Amino acid sequence: MKQSISIFTLALLLAACGGASSDQAKTGEKQEAAAVTGNTYAIDTVATTVDWRATHKGGFAPRFGVISVNDGNLSVENGAVTAGHFTINLAGLVVDTTSVTEPGKKAADLEAHLKSPDFFDVAKHPAAAFVITKVAPYDSTQQKSLLPGATNLISGNLTLKDSTLNITFPAQVTITESGVTARAKFTIDRSAWGISYKTEGSPEDWMISKDVEIGFNLEAAKK
Repeated sequence: MKQSISIFTLALLLAACGGASSDQAKTGEKQEAAAVTGNTYAIDTVATTVDWRATHKGGFAPRFGVISVNDGNLSVENGAVTAGHFTINLAGLVVDTTSVTEPGKKAADLEAHLKSPDFFDVAKHPAAAFVITKVAPYDSTQQKSLLPGATNLISGNLTLKDSTLNITFPAQVTITESGVTARAKFTIDRSAWGISYKTEGSPEDWMISKDVEIGFNLEAAKK
């Protein structure tokens, strides 16, 4: 009995630590998009990368992969990002083959399931969207971030399927005359957008982490 209790406790601890490597994004109601001012920088969809990570089986089976960016722009004025938007190609979501190691399981099957109506339903909603609503300086005396070198707090409306919520997360932004780079890693709760497998709270849904870690390295060039 003692051994069973310790194993169960270990499982809970591992599950709880699944998102400990990134900041939990603050989530709220949809906000007004920031006004477009200044110069326009086009997002380089080849150089820009978006990574995702979640867990299965109570935290014991990590799943991860990449998603491509379709298009987007950033606005820069007086050396600061003022606005921007980009679309994410959910129909092109890829599961890393090294994240699916169980016998009889295939990354291609997981990709198909994630794209099905059980999750993102890409036939109806092939893309996600992010629209910046506010960019503020990051103050390390007021906020504590797990992202090294954070320079800004970015807020924006994230649309997944037919639901839009505002999220805020730390980012490291570097601006030059010719380009902008931005890096962030944060965690969102998929259930806030109504993305649940079967019914929320069901055993099948419980085994899949609600927390999904999103990381992006964004590159944009001045038009």
